[in-house]
Parts: sequence; structure tokens; C-alpha cells
Amino acid sequence: MGKQGSFIKRFTDVIFSIIILTLCLPLIILAMIAIKLDSKGPVFFVHERTGLGGKPFRMFKFRGMIDNALAFGPVLTQENDPRITRVGRILRRTSFDEVPQFINVLLGDMSIIGPRPEMTSITANYNEFQRKVFDFKPGITGISQVNGRQRLTPDERTEMEINYYSRENFIDDLGIIIKTIKVVISNEGNI
Repeated sequence: MGKQGSFIKRFTDVIFSIIILTLCLPLIILAMIAIKLDSKGPVFFVHERTGLGGKPFRMFKFRGMIDNALAFGPVLTQENDPRITRVGRILRRTSFDEVPQFINVLLGDMSIIGPRPEMTSITANYNEFQRKVFDFKPGITGISQVNGRQRLTPDERTEMEINYYSRENFIDDLGIIIKTIKVVISNEGNI
């Protein structure tokens, strides 16, 4: 939390990630077992996303769809997508599928708060204005995730993110954390 690239933001990201991963360890183990019992395939879904400076990185999530789901449907998740597994529905409903991204934060690829990490196939088509979002490290949560989530178009999302992260501060980021809890509980804007 705090200004992009600042020591306080990185320090907060690392400490918060260690605390979350430690506290969630029993649930993480339970989720891993449930995923393996529910369907064939790996526990984690690892996907290439575009990060800071436009550089690609591998983002981790718990797998919530059938193995090799991209071969059986569209790249983007659809509402009532039949590829989502039973365990995947629970993980997505609670946003627990996002918890492995705290590993990305520890690796330095992501921040707790930042722009949504978008797929490289989408960012390859960004215009000059949209590419400004690469000036900021992507986040697990952020301004677009608490103001529409998956219901926003890429244009709406990037405009909102560029405007917010250009002037972000610690207090506003705290507001995003509080709003994230509300959005996760209500499942608002999630597909």
C-alpha cells in the first residue's frame, strides 16, 4: 500500500503476504486436496500476464476449471461457464482462488494493490494510452477490482486504473482493502 515503487509499499506487500499465507495455510492445504479430489489436473493454474514495464510474468491461481479449459472454450471466463468445477465455484465465489497470487507478490511480480494483471493476448492490442497501465505493478486487488471487477471492459478498467495509480496514496489504498472485503463477501461483479 502506498505510492508505486516506494519502500513502504514493498515492505507492506511483503509483510502482509507473509501474514496472509501463514494464516491461510490450513485452508490452502484443504483447497489443494479438494481440487485434486474434484477433478484431474494440476492444483494451480499458471497463466502469463503482463506486468510492470509491459514485461510478462507467470501468475498463480488455484485451478477452478477443468484441466486444459482453454482448449474447450473461450479464453475469458463466461457467466455460468460449464468448465468451472464444483470446487472451482466455491473458490471463485469466495475469491480464495486468488490467494496463490500472494506468492507473486513475494516474488516481486505483483503488489497487493495495483491494476488488474491482464492476459498478454489482450495487452498486446492496447493503444498508447492503455499502455500507461504498465507504469504500475499489477495487484491482487485494486481500484477496478472494487468498482466493477469482471463487468468492466478493458477500456473502462485501464482508464480507471491509470487515473487512480497516477495519484495513489496509503489512505486511499486502505479504503480499497476495506472495499475489497465488502466486494468479496457480496461477490459483487464476479463471474
